[in-house]
Amino acid sequence: MRTFFPSESCKETQLSALNPQSWLQVERGKLSKIASHSSSSSSSSIESLIKVPEPPILPFFKPVDYVEVLAQIHEELESCPPQDRSKLYLLQFQVFRGLGEGKLMRRSLRSAWQKASTVHEKLVFGAWLKYEKQGEELIADLLANCGKCAQEFGPVDISGQLPLQLSVSSYETVSMNGNQILKNVIFRIGDDKIVCDRQKISSLAAPFHAMLNGCFSESLCEDIDLSENNISASGMRAIDEFSKTGSLSEVSPNLLLEILVFANKFCCERLRDACDRKLASLVSSRDDAVELMEYALEENCRVLAASCLQAFLNDLPDCLNDNRVVEIFRHADRQQRLIMVGPASYSLYCLLSEVAMNLDPQSDTTACFLEQLVEFAENDQQRQLAFHQLGCVRLLRREYEEAERLFEASLNAGHIYSVVGLARLGYIKGHKLWSYEKLSSVISTISPLGWMYQERSLYHEGDQRWEDLEKATELDPTLTYPYMYRAASLMLKENVQAALAEINRVLGFKLALECLELRFCFYLALEDYQSAICDVQAILTLSPDYRMFEGRVAASQFRTLVREHVENWTTADCWLQLYDRWSSVDDIGSLSVIYQMLESDAAKGVLYFRQSLLLLRLNCPEAAMRSLQLARQHASSEHERLVYEGWILYDTGHCEEGLQKAEDSIKIKRSFEAFFLKAYALADSSQDPSCSSTVVSLLEDALKCPSDRLRKGTEQSWKCLC
Repeated sequence: MRTFFPSESCKETQLSALNPQSWLQVERGKLSKIASHSSSSSSSSIESLIKVPEPPILPFFKPVDYVEVLAQIHEELESCPPQDRSKLYLLQFQVFRGLGEGKLMRRSLRSAWQKASTVHEKLVFGAWLKYEKQGEELIADLLANCGKCAQEFGPVDISGQLPLQLSVSSYETVSMNGNQILKNVIFRIGDDKIVCDRQKISSLAAPFHAMLNGCFSESLCEDIDLSENNISASGMRAIDEFSKTGSLSEVSPNLLLEILVFANKFCCERLRDACDRKLASLVSSRDDAVELMEYALEENCRVLAASCLQAFLNDLPDCLNDNRVVEIFRHADRQQRLIMVGPASYSLYCLLSEVAMNLDPQSDTTACFLEQLVEFAENDQQRQLAFHQLGCVRLLRREYEEAERLFEASLNAGHIYSVVGLARLGYIKGHKLWSYEKLSSVISTISPLGWMYQERSLYHEGDQRWEDLEKATELDPTLTYPYMYRAASLMLKENVQAALAEINRVLGFKLALECLELRFCFYLALEDYQSAICDVQAILTLSPDYRMFEGRVAASQFRTLVREHVENWTTADCWLQLYDRWSSVDDIGSLSVIYQMLESDAAKGVLYFRQSLLLLRLNCPEAAMRSLQLARQHASSEHERLVYEGWILYDTGHCEEGLQKAEDSIKIKRSFEAFFLKAYALADSSQDPSCSSTVVSLLEDALKCPSDRLRKGTEQSWKCLC
């Protein structure tokens, strides 16, 4: 989930403490160096500059024992009925989301899509995959060019997967009073007369059969008045044609809707189904879907409703900015939801809730979708997540009583992590000791985790707080808040080297934006502008639209201001810096140099590619994919473009297609990068142990090709491993 859920308590205190203008003044030297000034005003300014926000309450499913939960899911997948597998894969997806494992999340989501037992689940999980891959649509184009199509991006054949289910009846011609029933019947509608085949019409439905062939007076009439049945003469002619041909071709949408209502009134199942499918084929836009969904729900048209749903889901997240669409999802009753999404209501509202939270976690729409998610939860694990997420949203909306009830419900259902929400609420209400004791109770009753000590540290001061944060790091070194708090505390005590060493500990293995921002603030306070600009350029590489200091100031604006104090390098200087930094594995500095070089006239394709390699090494796959796409756009030649496309395919799990791109590039020009890609892709796609000799040979071929030396050291090390 892309949304950041800050703590309410820290949010209120910081908004009043921080002044964006004071930060901008740093650039002009209006904040003194820590080492040379210690006045109270300067100390206050520095304190606001490097203030560390409290850790966020994450709206994720976070079990105490991930291994146990994942093992249980795996065991259940082997024995459960086929129709339950997609739900288990969805749970697995939620577990991996709590762990922050992006690739495993997608794999679980793809498995849920592949194992979907209904067309509605197929629609939901296919749309979810597409939503998670925003910005990667070009992969579908690349796969199509390779003769392989990513099916989840394409429309589902709903009509083919929802067959007509008719009740079988036999309508036989009978005689009345010894007289054969007349062959034709004339239906009068106003001044119009429509001559129909009596038996063809009677075969449409039981009511028609009884009326025309039974013991009713109409059975002996040649002329029957249908003027009061809300059907036009044109509609009746189309019905007569359908009774003879079974087709509704060349019928306008408005007339189809009229016939649909008539068919439902007289229980004409085949006619209603034909209208349903014909109308479904006309849904080509969101506006079409909005207009037709109302009829689909009122007239129980499963195919049309699913087609409208598909149009909405394929338009995520934009469609949730359309009040007409939101109202359909918000106000559909149980029967209407059954028509629209079958038994997949929980999966649907799980997706809608996530998208809504990413758009605006405090909106009425988000709260409403999560309320429905709670309603559709079928087991304890689903209820844990639904209660917890709704609790997070209620907390952001300052609806504290309701948030407390929800966190309590989630905790009682077994979601221990929801104690974080209760502790924050206790603190907001002035019960700091209660919050501390609540966390202490959890720590003493179960095997403690890092986040428990991190959270408890918020409710006491001094050495005890420091001890809890040290314990949190010991149990979970990936938590960033303890490093940031310790580094900021050391900086405020003017222990500059220790502060930088502490924040560098986490940046050495986890390139977190909030940690880079804090180090940027350190350098800013120290007036070390050369180091500060490196960090802000690295931030912009990871997230071009990133806003610093609680979203108040664009990182690009700080870069502009700080750059006035930094000597500009020539392109040659940049290349020399890049060689030095790359060889010394100074990845953040290398990102900064590449960012600066991209503003020059240097060949951008190769620079974006180098950038992607660094980002992958730093475990930033989304930013790396963005750089690869830019490399492809700025490729200077066909063979170079093929290499970048090959890496895009390889990094998204399509090894064989990436291998083909490498071979296509080599046919045009033998290059270091193409051979290197081929070696990687072959090693990953082949299960034959003997291919290692081929991989070594490819790496030797790569060494014989021209290179800018930035990759050969890595290649030689990799060759030794082979």
